[in-house]
Amino acid sequence: MASRRIAWLFLLFLLAAFFFVSFIPAHAALPKLSSSDSSRPHGFRKDNIRGFKIAGDMFWKDGQPFRIIGGDLHYFRVLPEYWEDRLLRAKALGLNAIQTYVPWNLHEPSPQKWVFEGIANIESFLDLAQELGFVVMLRAGPYICAEWDLGGFPAWLLAIKPALKLRSSDPTYLNLVERWWGILLPKIAPFLYENGGPIVMVQVENEFGSFGDDKTYLRYLATLARRHLGNDIILYTTDGGTKDTLERGTIPEEGVYAAVDFSTGDNPWPIFELQKRYNAPGKSPPLSAEFYTGWLTHWGEPNAKTSASYTAAYLEKILSCNGSVVLYMAYGGTNFGFFNGANTGQNDSDYKADLTSYDYDAPIKESGDVDNPKFEALRNVIEKYSRMSLPHVPSSNERAKHRILNVNKVASLFNVLDILCYSTEVVETDQPIPMELVGQMFGFILYVSQYSGKGSHSTLSIPKVHDRAQVFVSCAADGKAENPTYVGTIERWSNKKLELPNFKCSSNISLFILVENMGRINYGPYIYDRKGILSSVALDGYILHGWKLYPISLDKLSLSNETLVRKLAESQTAKISIRTSIKFHSGSISQPGFYEARYFIDPNDQIKDTFISFKGWSKGIAFVNSFNIGRFWPSLGPQCTLYVPAPILHYGENVVVIFELHTSNPNLTIEFVRQPDFTCGQIQQRL
Repeated sequence: MASRRIAWLFLLFLLAAFFFVSFIPAHAALPKLSSSDSSRPHGFRKDNIRGFKIAGDMFWKDGQPFRIIGGDLHYFRVLPEYWEDRLLRAKALGLNAIQTYVPWNLHEPSPQKWVFEGIANIESFLDLAQELGFVVMLRAGPYICAEWDLGGFPAWLLAIKPALKLRSSDPTYLNLVERWWGILLPKIAPFLYENGGPIVMVQVENEFGSFGDDKTYLRYLATLARRHLGNDIILYTTDGGTKDTLERGTIPEEGVYAAVDFSTGDNPWPIFELQKRYNAPGKSPPLSAEFYTGWLTHWGEPNAKTSASYTAAYLEKILSCNGSVVLYMAYGGTNFGFFNGANTGQNDSDYKADLTSYDYDAPIKESGDVDNPKFEALRNVIEKYSRMSLPHVPSSNERAKHRILNVNKVASLFNVLDILCYSTEVVETDQPIPMELVGQMFGFILYVSQYSGKGSHSTLSIPKVHDRAQVFVSCAADGKAENPTYVGTIERWSNKKLELPNFKCSSNISLFILVENMGRINYGPYIYDRKGILSSVALDGYILHGWKLYPISLDKLSLSNETLVRKLAESQTAKISIRTSIKFHSGSISQPGFYEARYFIDPNDQIKDTFISFKGWSKGIAFVNSFNIGRFWPSLGPQCTLYVPAPILHYGENVVVIFELHTSNPNLTIEFVRQPDFTCGQIQQRL
């Protein structure tokens, strides 16, 4: 009787085992631990002590095999009020890890001025990521690329003399890195996984193999990171999946894990095999640290798009064989303010500035929308390989209804120089110097000189200007100009000479050159990218001397939360400027000016996201309630709209200030629209 009962129990056990195995998808199975736990990574016990390790060519979390299915979501490209919203959407996509860069220039905008509040509050972001169940891969720099101004380096590094050798073993540069990481890394140490936080890996540098071959530099960064974070932290590098880049960018002898990235259309598994050669035996879990869901876009290019099915198919190639992956980007976000980066081609004159939008054709759109084919396709693939059911997909955020606003021109740039640049800030030099050397890190700088007109015209040459110079002339009168005449633009990428008309003046002719910094190069050999006029300026072959430099601070528009109009109304200059600008606006001359619109939100309405369409405008910068929402350039394209997140709006009166560099919309209107638009300018003409 006992033997029969044992037989029945054994049969039931076999049936249960059969059904259990049948319901586990073969493609989701991970290597199992042996009964003796001999394959369990060193440091783990059967009670699953908290920890994150690499062993047996796998990631291990709390003693269990773990596959990273993550995505890049940069805290500095989304307002803090929306961090949770975007992370929840990443969760619904099926992600278990968030990867983010840390931009040095955001946190140290000037030497030893540390910023960790608001959009720079990385600690709050890490807390929230952990609360929502993510592990975090932190890309701590000091160089990040990220299509971010100067690759994340603070622009004031370019003002140091002698010039630093960025991304190298230059002792002066390393001392500044040590100071920066001496602030950052102790802040993030409590967030390491072994300390109870979400950070499981920390990246040193970024794609260094595509830039240089300085192993001493990389080893220094690894040593410095471990000094602050301990020896248990997994440090990693990311490089392109080629022999050359991995040879130069990895330091496996230092125990630093080498991850790879490669084009989405490449077969991943031969590259993962190559990856093993640059990791210690058993320490090479296959990981694509940047699986591209889309691509970046420069001004003047068609908006980058990648098909949902194509992207999903290559994601499945990685996941179907137990590879790990990080979507770049899961959520792209926005390059608010002046933080967009730029790239180059064959030389530093082949300059291409990035758009304000960093949507990246990611599955989670700039405004948080997930109602799109790419999100659905990627989620379907991830769901097949997830051990748990995925959260429900949040609905898209509502957006404000369409409306058209009238704008008023309130001032021309030249009439308000005394407000945007105080007299004490004007710098006098014999020759033009870069804007960084006068403490102007972003935006605009005005160079002013004089010459005596002789012939019917003169030829102006600026051999090196970064990035775009608008040229104006007027008769000099008591050192001030009244409505200078626009004569043309000299651009870095074309650098043509400019013919200047000869005015009949009783005195010298004043020359005004307004230079726009359109974003520093973030990748490649030309990253040392100072801005402004970097050469002498010649007129008919003769070099001009005696310059006044006016650093233009658009931040002054938000002094005491006053709008430009209210600020201007305090001075007699304002009254004059308003009269002259009205007269000026009716003419055909192009001159930079400020416009303003009032946007009222009824307390009975819900404050919602919106986009401002700048169709019909030329080029400039826009502020909403003193918040710089970014650059617009619809005359070139492709981006026509700028994203306005609801948190920067409020009930009652909202103020939009536009700094237009050329000519306004002929109807003097802007439109609030519900959808982004990337069909403007030259792109529209091609379509």
